[in-house]
Amino acid sequence: MSKDKKGVHTGIIEKDADGNYFCGEYLLDYQYTEKNFKLGDEINIKSVIVNPSDKSYNQYPKKSRNFFLANEKE
Repeated sequence: MSKDKKGVHTGIIEKDADGNYFCGEYLLDYQYTEKNFKLGDEINIKSVIVNPSDKSYNQYPKKSRNFFLANEKE
């Protein structure tokens, strides 16, 4: 059995008006993103969790802190 796609989602890091980093429908961990990435980076999201924040849950019900640059192999 082979997987055609790596991870859950591949996309570009964006930032909304509230300062949240996101990729598609997924909220990205703020500190991890701030430290390791920049806006416009293409990433692969490996796994997601339910967003624990009441503040941003309605906009982003899913969150990830497990992602990496799309052109890097793991």
